[in-house]
Amino acid sequence: MKNNTDKSVSVQPLVDVVKALRAPHGCPWDQKQTHESLRRYFIEETYEVVDAIDNKDMDNLREELGDVLLQVVFHSQLAEEAGQFTLEDVINDVTQKMIRRHPHVFNRENNEKTYTWDELKAQEKRNIQNSVLDGVSKGLPALVGAYKLQEKAAKLGFDWDELDPVWAKVSEEMDEFKEAIAQEDRENMEKEAGDVLFSLINLLRWYKISGENALNRTNTKFRQRFLHVEACVNQSDRSWEDFSLAELDAFWEEAKVQEK
Repeated sequence: MKNNTDKSVSVQPLVDVVKALRAPHGCPWDQKQTHESLRRYFIEETYEVVDAIDNKDMDNLREELGDVLLQVVFHSQLAEEAGQFTLEDVINDVTQKMIRRHPHVFNRENNEKTYTWDELKAQEKRNIQNSVLDGVSKGLPALVGAYKLQEKAAKLGFDWDELDPVWAKVSEEMDEFKEAIAQEDRENMEKEAGDVLFSLINLLRWYKISGENALNRTNTKFRQRFLHVEACVNQSDRSWEDFSLAELDAFWEEAKVQEK
């Protein structure tokens, strides 16, 4: 690992690579990319960073952070070509934002009041937002978005005073979901299923549990257990179709025991 404490870090080499790829004699694939076409790659790379963090894999984290940085540089290059903004603008904007939001560090002499991060964000956006919900990106994963929407509304007092009605709302939404299933109304089933999930996320919020983190942990647990089931089947001389559900479930229970 190189120590860069004695010199500044420059992203210019990466910028030059992206410019070359976008140049007339560059790469056809890179030349035809747009903000919209790159959207899914940005999301994928971000989740791969999260995966590396969860796995405590520092080598992979280093690689995936580079992939995210590439996305930032690429989108900035597209914007520069369109005359909208540059990578330098992006860096300057976020630098000034961090300074504004940490007056206790960068402006101690004039800092008479200690503001929370959310208060400082609200001051910045007060003149450009029509709603407190405008600060919740529609591009967020649905579970994260639901949590943030509820959190924003709760800060304005749009929330129950106790847990009982929160639990009751979950039960109410489950009943409506069951009714939609009984009526075989596909569109209403999806709508009511969304209401069930939204009410569950609200319940988790009351217990200060992240739905995204909770579900990720369950996904990881399922993956590990199923890999054990898969290994047991592969080590036998039988195919998947030859195993009964009870036999496969026995392998699953073995995996649960091994976790303890």
